[in-house]
Amino acid sequence: MSDRVVYRAASVPSGSGKKTLKDARNGAVLQMVEAASLGMPLEVWKTHLGRHRNESTFEGMRNIYRKNGGGFSGVTAFWRGTSAKMVESATKGSVLMFSKEFIKDSCLSMGVSATAAGFIAGAGGGICQVSVMGPCTFLVTSVVNGNTTLSSAIKTTWANKGFVGFYPGGTAIAFRQATNWASRQGFTDAVREMIRKSYHEEEDAKLTVGQEVAAGIIGGTLSCWNHPFEVARIEAQSRAALGEQSMSMVATLKHVVEGHGVGGLFKGVVPRIFLGIWQTTFMVTGANLIRNYVLN
Repeated sequence: MSDRVVYRAASVPSGSGKKTLKDARNGAVLQMVEAASLGMPLEVWKTHLGRHRNESTFEGMRNIYRKNGGGFSGVTAFWRGTSAKMVESATKGSVLMFSKEFIKDSCLSMGVSATAAGFIAGAGGGICQVSVMGPCTFLVTSVVNGNTTLSSAIKTTWANKGFVGFYPGGTAIAFRQATNWASRQGFTDAVREMIRKSYHEEEDAKLTVGQEVAAGIIGGTLSCWNHPFEVARIEAQSRAALGEQSMSMVATLKHVVEGHGVGGLFKGVVPRIFLGIWQTTFMVTGANLIRNYVLN
Protein backbone atom coordinates (compact mmCIF):
# COMPACT_ATOMS: atom_id res chain seq x y z
CA MET A 1 0.00 0.00 0.00
CA SER A 2 1.31 3.44 -0.80
CA ASP A 3 1.77 6.18 1.78
CA ARG A 4 -1.05 8.10 0.09
CA VAL A 5 -3.56 5.31 0.72
CA VAL A 6 -2.43 4.97 4.30
CA TYR A 7 -2.89 8.71 4.79
CA ARG A 8 -6.39 8.72 3.35
CA ALA A 9 -7.44 5.84 5.55
CA ALA A 10 -6.06 7.53 8.60
CA SER A 11 -7.65 10.87 7.72
CA VAL A 12 -11.18 9.72 8.58
CA PRO A 13 -11.61 10.57 12.26
CA SER A 14 -12.78 8.14 14.88
CA GLY A 15 -16.31 8.53 16.15
CA SER A 16 -17.52 9.37 12.64
CA GLY A 17 -20.97 8.13 13.64
CA LYS A 18 -21.32 11.10 15.98
CA LYS A 19 -20.08 13.38 13.24
CA THR A 20 -22.72 12.23 10.80
CA LEU A 21 -25.40 13.25 13.29
CA LYS A 22 -23.73 16.64 13.60
CA ASP A 23 -23.53 16.76 9.81
CA ALA A 24 -27.32 16.24 9.65
CA ARG A 25 -27.91 19.08 12.10
CA ASN A 26 -25.43 21.39 10.37
CA GLY A 27 -26.92 20.56 6.97
CA ALA A 28 -30.41 21.59 8.06
CA VAL A 29 -29.18 24.88 9.54
CA LEU A 30 -26.88 25.75 6.61
CA GLN A 31 -29.53 24.99 3.98
CA MET A 32 -32.21 27.03 5.79
CA VAL A 33 -29.91 30.05 6.13
CA GLU A 34 -28.89 29.69 2.47
CA ALA A 35 -32.53 29.63 1.32
CA ALA A 36 -33.84 32.37 3.60
CA SER A 37 -31.16 34.80 2.44
CA LEU A 38 -30.34 34.95 -1.28
CA GLY A 39 -31.30 31.38 -2.12
CA MET A 40 -35.05 31.96 -2.28
CA PRO A 41 -35.11 35.04 -4.58
CA LEU A 42 -32.62 33.34 -6.91
CA GLU A 43 -34.83 30.23 -6.91
CA VAL A 44 -37.94 32.28 -7.76
CA TRP A 45 -36.11 34.17 -10.52
CA LYS A 46 -34.69 30.95 -12.00
CA THR A 47 -38.05 29.13 -11.79
CA HIS A 48 -39.88 32.01 -13.49
CA LEU A 49 -37.40 32.06 -16.40
CA GLY A 50 -37.49 28.28 -16.74
CA ARG A 51 -41.20 28.51 -17.58
CA HIS A 52 -41.37 31.93 -19.31
CA ARG A 53 -38.62 31.22 -21.83
CA ASN A 54 -39.52 34.14 -24.11
CA GLU A 55 -38.32 36.63 -21.49
CA SER A 56 -34.73 37.77 -21.18
CA THR A 57 -32.86 37.26 -17.91
CA PHE A 58 -33.47 40.71 -16.47
CA GLU A 59 -36.87 41.09 -18.11
CA GLY A 60 -37.95 38.08 -16.05
CA MET A 61 -36.74 39.76 -12.88
CA ARG A 62 -38.63 42.96 -13.70
CA ASN A 63 -41.80 41.05 -14.54
CA ILE A 64 -41.80 39.21 -11.20
CA TYR A 65 -41.53 42.56 -9.47
CA ARG A 66 -44.20 44.31 -11.59
CA LYS A 67 -46.67 41.41 -11.69
CA ASN A 68 -46.91 41.57 -7.91
CA GLY A 69 -47.60 45.30 -7.75
CA GLY A 70 -44.10 46.66 -7.38
CA GLY A 71 -42.88 48.38 -4.23
CA PHE A 72 -42.68 46.25 -1.09
CA SER A 73 -45.07 43.64 -2.51
CA GLY A 74 -42.92 43.32 -5.60
CA VAL A 75 -39.82 42.71 -3.50
CA THR A 76 -41.51 40.18 -1.21
CA ALA A 77 -42.67 38.27 -4.31
CA PHE A 78 -39.13 36.95 -4.57
CA TRP A 79 -39.70 35.11 -1.30
CA ARG A 80 -43.04 33.51 -2.29
CA GLY A 81 -43.20 29.89 -1.21
CA THR A 82 -40.66 30.42 1.57
CA SER A 83 -42.61 28.31 4.10
CA ALA A 84 -42.47 25.28 1.77
CA LYS A 85 -38.85 26.08 1.03
CA MET A 86 -37.95 26.09 4.72
CA VAL A 87 -39.42 22.61 5.16
CA GLU A 88 -37.56 21.47 2.06
CA SER A 89 -34.32 23.11 3.18
CA ALA A 90 -34.36 21.61 6.66
CA THR A 91 -35.06 18.09 5.38
CA LYS A 92 -32.98 18.04 2.22
CA GLY A 93 -30.08 19.83 3.91
CA SER A 94 -30.03 17.28 6.70
CA VAL A 95 -30.33 14.35 4.29
CA LEU A 96 -27.69 15.75 1.95
CA MET A 97 -25.09 16.49 4.59
CA PHE A 98 -25.62 13.21 6.46
CA SER A 99 -25.43 11.02 3.36
CA LYS A 100 -22.80 13.03 1.47
CA GLU A 101 -20.31 13.23 4.31
CA PHE A 102 -20.89 9.59 5.30
CA ILE A 103 -20.26 8.39 1.73
CA LYS A 104 -17.25 10.67 1.37
CA ASP A 105 -15.66 9.43 4.62
CA SER A 106 -16.31 5.84 3.56
CA CYS A 107 -14.66 6.40 0.18
CA LEU A 108 -11.63 8.09 1.73
CA SER A 109 -11.25 5.23 4.22
CA MET A 110 -11.01 2.83 1.26
CA GLY A 111 -8.21 4.85 -0.36
CA VAL A 112 -10.32 6.67 -2.97
CA SER A 113 -8.85 10.02 -4.00
CA ALA A 114 -10.42 13.16 -2.58
CA THR A 115 -11.73 14.30 -5.98
CA ALA A 116 -13.30 10.94 -6.88
CA ALA A 117 -14.77 10.65 -3.37
CA GLY A 118 -16.33 14.09 -3.82
CA PHE A 119 -18.07 13.14 -7.08
CA ILE A 120 -19.33 9.83 -5.64
CA ALA A 121 -20.50 11.37 -2.37
CA GLY A 122 -22.19 14.28 -4.12
CA ALA A 123 -24.14 11.99 -6.46
CA GLY A 124 -25.22 9.75 -3.59
CA GLY A 125 -26.27 12.67 -1.43
CA GLY A 126 -28.18 14.30 -4.28
CA ILE A 127 -30.15 11.13 -5.02
CA CYS A 128 -31.02 10.74 -1.33
CA GLN A 129 -32.48 14.25 -1.38
CA VAL A 130 -35.10 13.51 -4.03
CA SER A 131 -37.51 11.71 -1.71
CA VAL A 132 -37.95 14.73 0.56
CA MET A 133 -37.60 17.62 -1.87
CA GLY A 134 -39.93 16.49 -4.69
CA PRO A 135 -43.15 17.78 -3.07
CA CYS A 136 -41.52 20.98 -1.84
CA THR A 137 -40.04 21.97 -5.20
CA PHE A 138 -43.42 21.24 -6.80
CA LEU A 139 -45.20 23.55 -4.34
CA VAL A 140 -42.66 26.35 -4.82
CA THR A 141 -43.00 26.00 -8.60
CA SER A 142 -46.81 26.01 -8.29
CA VAL A 143 -46.76 29.26 -6.31
CA VAL A 144 -44.29 30.95 -8.68
CA ASN A 145 -45.72 29.82 -12.03
CA GLY A 146 -49.23 28.63 -11.17
CA ASN A 147 -50.70 31.88 -9.81
CA THR A 148 -51.94 30.21 -6.65
CA THR A 149 -51.32 30.22 -2.92
CA LEU A 150 -49.41 27.52 -1.07
CA SER A 151 -52.44 26.21 0.83
CA SER A 152 -54.56 26.17 -2.34
CA ALA A 153 -51.86 24.26 -4.23
CA ILE A 154 -51.71 21.62 -1.49
CA LYS A 155 -55.49 21.19 -1.32
CA THR A 156 -55.98 21.06 -5.08
CA THR A 157 -53.15 18.61 -5.68
CA TRP A 158 -54.26 16.30 -2.87
CA ALA A 159 -57.90 16.36 -3.99
CA ASN A 160 -57.10 15.68 -7.65
CA LYS A 161 -54.16 13.28 -7.56
CA GLY A 162 -53.41 12.35 -3.97
CA PHE A 163 -49.87 11.68 -2.73
CA VAL A 164 -48.35 10.93 -6.15
CA GLY A 165 -49.52 14.32 -7.40
CA PHE A 166 -46.71 15.99 -5.45
CA TYR A 167 -44.01 14.20 -7.48
CA PRO A 168 -44.30 15.41 -11.10
CA GLY A 169 -40.96 15.69 -12.87
CA GLY A 170 -39.43 13.13 -10.51
CA THR A 171 -37.04 11.76 -13.13
CA ALA A 172 -35.74 15.23 -13.97
CA ILE A 173 -35.31 15.99 -10.27
CA ALA A 174 -33.32 12.77 -9.76
CA PHE A 175 -31.02 13.54 -12.70
CA ARG A 176 -30.64 17.15 -11.58
CA GLN A 177 -29.83 16.35 -7.96
CA ALA A 178 -27.40 13.52 -8.73
CA THR A 179 -25.48 15.63 -11.22
CA ASN A 180 -25.90 18.80 -9.11
CA TRP A 181 -24.12 17.59 -6.03
CA ALA A 182 -21.72 15.26 -7.82
CA SER A 183 -20.56 18.34 -9.74
CA ARG A 184 -20.65 20.79 -6.84
CA GLN A 185 -18.81 18.50 -4.44
CA GLY A 186 -16.54 16.94 -7.06
CA PHE A 187 -15.48 20.12 -8.84
CA THR A 188 -15.01 21.96 -5.55
CA ASP A 189 -12.84 19.17 -4.12
CA ALA A 190 -10.83 19.05 -7.36
CA VAL A 191 -10.20 22.80 -7.15
CA ARG A 192 -9.31 22.46 -3.44
CA GLU A 193 -6.68 19.86 -4.32
CA MET A 194 -5.23 22.13 -7.02
CA ILE A 195 -5.09 25.07 -4.62
CA ARG A 196 -3.47 22.90 -1.94
CA LYS A 197 -0.76 21.70 -4.35
CA SER A 198 -0.16 25.23 -5.67
CA TYR A 199 -0.02 27.15 -2.39
CA HIS A 200 0.86 24.62 0.32
CA GLU A 201 3.79 22.26 0.66
CA GLU A 202 2.12 19.79 3.02
CA GLU A 203 -0.34 17.32 1.49
CA ASP A 204 -2.73 17.57 4.45
CA ALA A 205 -2.47 21.36 4.88
CA LYS A 206 -5.70 23.21 5.63
CA LEU A 207 -6.80 25.82 3.13
CA THR A 208 -7.47 29.37 4.25
CA VAL A 209 -11.07 30.55 4.45
CA GLY A 210 -10.54 32.63 1.30
CA GLN A 211 -9.19 29.63 -0.59
CA GLU A 212 -12.14 27.48 0.54
CA VAL A 213 -14.61 30.14 -0.65
CA ALA A 214 -12.78 30.50 -4.00
CA ALA A 215 -12.97 26.74 -4.53
CA GLY A 216 -16.71 26.82 -3.75
CA ILE A 217 -17.33 29.67 -6.22
CA ILE A 218 -15.53 27.84 -9.03
CA GLY A 219 -17.19 24.52 -8.19
CA GLY A 220 -20.65 26.09 -7.99
CA THR A 221 -20.22 27.80 -11.36
CA LEU A 222 -18.97 24.67 -13.17
CA SER A 223 -21.83 22.61 -11.72
CA CYS A 224 -24.42 24.48 -13.83
CA TRP A 225 -23.58 22.45 -16.96
CA ASN A 226 -26.68 20.31 -16.14
CA HIS A 227 -29.19 23.19 -16.43
CA PRO A 228 -31.33 21.42 -19.09
CA PHE A 229 -32.43 18.96 -16.37
CA GLU A 230 -33.56 21.94 -14.29
CA VAL A 231 -35.54 23.43 -17.18
CA ALA A 232 -37.21 20.03 -17.69
CA ARG A 233 -38.06 19.89 -13.98
CA ILE A 234 -39.59 23.39 -13.99
CA GLU A 235 -41.58 22.69 -17.16
CA ALA A 236 -42.91 19.36 -15.84
CA GLN A 237 -43.94 20.80 -12.48
CA SER A 238 -45.44 23.95 -14.03
CA ARG A 239 -47.52 21.82 -16.40
CA ALA A 240 -48.78 19.77 -13.47
CA ALA A 241 -49.61 22.91 -11.47
CA LEU A 242 -51.59 24.33 -14.39
CA GLY A 243 -53.40 21.07 -15.14
CA GLU A 244 -51.66 20.55 -18.48
CA GLN A 245 -50.80 17.13 -19.93
CA SER A 246 -47.71 15.56 -18.40
CA MET A 247 -44.73 14.46 -20.51
CA SER A 248 -41.67 12.30 -19.93
CA MET A 249 -38.34 14.00 -19.31
CA VAL A 250 -37.12 13.27 -22.86
CA ALA A 251 -40.40 14.53 -24.36
CA THR A 252 -40.18 17.65 -22.20
CA LEU A 253 -36.66 18.40 -23.41
CA LYS A 254 -37.78 17.92 -27.04
CA HIS A 255 -40.76 20.21 -26.41
CA VAL A 256 -38.50 22.96 -25.10
CA VAL A 257 -36.07 22.66 -28.03
CA GLU A 258 -38.91 22.68 -30.58
CA GLY A 259 -40.35 25.86 -29.12
CA HIS A 260 -37.25 27.80 -28.16
CA GLY A 261 -34.23 26.06 -29.70
CA VAL A 262 -31.30 24.65 -27.76
CA GLY A 263 -30.99 28.01 -25.99
CA GLY A 264 -34.32 27.31 -24.29
CA LEU A 265 -32.63 24.54 -22.31
CA PHE A 266 -30.44 27.16 -20.66
CA LYS A 267 -33.09 29.76 -19.81
CA GLY A 268 -32.53 30.91 -16.23
CA VAL A 269 -28.92 29.75 -16.16
CA VAL A 270 -27.67 33.16 -14.95
CA PRO A 271 -29.60 33.17 -11.64
CA ARG A 272 -28.82 29.45 -11.37
CA ILE A 273 -25.10 30.16 -11.57
CA PHE A 274 -25.47 32.62 -8.70
CA LEU A 275 -27.65 30.09 -6.86
CA GLY A 276 -25.10 27.33 -7.49
CA ILE A 277 -22.33 29.49 -6.07
CA TRP A 278 -24.47 30.45 -3.08
CA GLN A 279 -25.52 26.87 -2.29
CA THR A 280 -22.02 25.45 -2.83
CA THR A 281 -20.56 28.09 -0.52
CA PHE A 282 -22.92 26.96 2.22
CA MET A 283 -23.24 23.20 1.66
CA VAL A 284 -19.73 22.28 0.46
CA THR A 285 -17.40 25.07 1.58
CA GLY A 286 -19.41 25.64 4.79
CA ALA A 287 -19.31 21.93 5.56
CA ASN A 288 -15.54 21.83 5.03
CA LEU A 289 -15.00 24.86 7.25
CA ILE A 290 -17.16 23.44 10.04
CA ARG A 291 -15.36 20.12 9.93
CA ASN A 292 -11.88 21.67 9.74
CA TYR A 293 -12.24 24.55 12.18
CA VAL A 294 -15.11 23.62 14.52
CA LEU A 295 -15.34 19.85 14.85
CA ASN A 296 -11.62 19.06 14.59
